[in-house]
Amino acid sequence: MDFRSLHFSLDLVAGSGLVLSPEQKATLQTSLVILKRNYKFTRVVFWGKILGIKADYYIAQGIGHDEMSDKKTLYSLNCMEWNLLPPATKTMIDETSVIKGLFLGDPSHDYEHIEMSKDEEGHEAQEEEITVKIKEEQRLAAAISLIDKEAAVVPRGAYIKTPHGHVHTNRSFEGLSVSDAGKLSSYFHFAEPVHLKQKSLLEKADLDPSMDFMDSLENDIPKGSWSLQFEKGSSVLVLRSLLWGGLTFFHIPMTPQHGYIYMGTGLKNIDLPFML
Repeated sequence: MDFRSLHFSLDLVAGSGLVLSPEQKATLQTSLVILKRNYKFTRVVFWGKILGIKADYYIAQGIGHDEMSDKKTLYSLNCMEWNLLPPATKTMIDETSVIKGLFLGDPSHDYEHIEMSKDEEGHEAQEEEITVKIKEEQRLAAAISLIDKEAAVVPRGAYIKTPHGHVHTNRSFEGLSVSDAGKLSSYFHFAEPVHLKQKSLLEKADLDPSMDFMDSLENDIPKGSWSLQFEKGSSVLVLRSLLWGGLTFFHIPMTPQHGYIYMGTGLKNIDLPFML
């Protein structure tokens, strides 16, 4: 959610227990202004918080010329001093997937993982143990990347894709109607599409390429991984991810106001298919 409307936006998702202290809000609104100026970002959003045993990670994202591809992620332990996270590669995500348990809260902490490698000499194959060290900073970058890919949400029409392939905020977006706001098909994953590429030309015939360039939430597997409801006297639509517990999206129908925030352990609920 945009840091400039942090106080207002957090009140809308407070029903999920996602809160910050007045001191943290005030510190964030000051430090993120400085962050935006120092890095020359077009805009800055407060992404959320990942809970750790010793300390929590506060996460912010800086946006450049493209809302989807030109994005940098930063973290802070005190809401004031920000550090740039390395981009999460597929190799990094695969390596960190073996780490279990809560985050420690120490970016320099090394996790040790033992891998078995085969060394073939002639006709004999010998197994050798290799100790791989993974920093918590890498694990943090991978977790944020996965949550963005699988749970970042935007309403249909809030962003447009230009003929040159750039994604920008749709300045003419006036919000979803009340009836559309109650449909899961009106919300998209704010990430590169996966299911859309698998659709036939006939299925794509009714889609608007400038707006329907992302995957719809209604195609998510398993079915029922999203909780959708109206709150505050049906004036605010709230979406909660059951796969990534702690991610909450809000939208006020008939207005352009929307956003999402994550406050959780950074762990995926892999048992969800058995719970539904």
